Amino acid sequence: MAKKTAHDDLLASVTLAVGQEELLLDRAVQEVVAAARAADADTDVRDLTPDQLQPGTLAELTSPSLFAERKVVVVRNAQDLSADTVKDVKAYLGAPAEEITLVLLHAGGAKGKALLDAARKAGAREVACPKMTKPADRLAFVRQEFRGTGRSATPEACQALVDAIGSDLRELASAVSQLVADVEGTIDEAVVGRYYTGRAEASSFTVADRAVEGRAAEALEALRWSLATGVAPVMITSALAQGVRAIGKLSSARGGRPADLARELGMPPWKIDRVRQQMRGWTPDGVAVALMAVAEADAGVKGGGDDPVYALEKAVVAIARAARSRGRG
Repeated sequence: MAKKTAHDDLLASVTLAVGQEELLLDRAVQEVVAAARAADADTDVRDLTPDQLQPGTLAELTSPSLFAERKVVVVRNAQDLSADTVKDVKAYLGAPAEEITLVLLHAGGAKGKALLDAARKAGAREVACPKMTKPADRLAFVRQEFRGTGRSATPEACQALVDAIGSDLRELASAVSQLVADVEGTIDEAVVGRYYTGRAEASSFTVADRAVEGRAAEALEALRWSLATGVAPVMITSALAQGVRAIGKLSSARGGRPADLARELGMPPWKIDRVRQQMRGWTPDGVAVALMAVAEADAGVKGGGDDPVYALEKAVVAIARAARSRGRG
């Protein structure tokens, strides 16, 4: 999990997120943006890559405004900034503007170390976002995810989840969200076993993700692995339903701020970003077709059809086609 290594004021003038764990970096940004918008709902957020931050750009973005608006300026991959832009950032660190929060995302390491050192010397609030390469770190992450939802999971359940899912933090976070949404009471090892037997990449979530992204062949491969390793068909239809519903909900709420959408739709903020990427190519008609396909599959796996496997394969193909409905005319 991300660790704060300096003061915890989310609205500090400068936040430095250091590491290569994408989920933790994204969460560091989302925390700052949420805090800024809680203070001022009209906060302007600028999320920039190194090629977008040219010499002089930072000065323009942080220049005083007649309306004194709050602003969050996010700079990703700060280690890749040009030498001239690094000079601009260093100069800004010496005299940060009021009502503006600069968030620097830096991979750490030797590249761009001068900027890293300068930000630390300037007293930036720092968030450590290292890659979690050790199983113990991933286990601690899962425990923290459950605690964050206010739910309890046994130590054996947490370990079983890490063993089943593997090293992908986004998949681990998604799995925790799924279990919390579906299971009442304490989550134990038996529950995790029912949901996540076998390879992580063969989980019901992977089937759903590949299907809603329009990747039919990969979705079918993941489906077959899931069934072969013991994942219950009803768990797969549940994941498919959640994936399609998320597309539908976010499509109808398009244009809102991520933090507001997260509260409105009951999704974690990082999932809003993920679903936004998945919803490209979808149309309202496509969502309707996909929901019907999921309903038919659900009936098929619960005894309404002769072949549950065929029902699931048919649904996966229908969803993948619906994901590519935009532009087909």
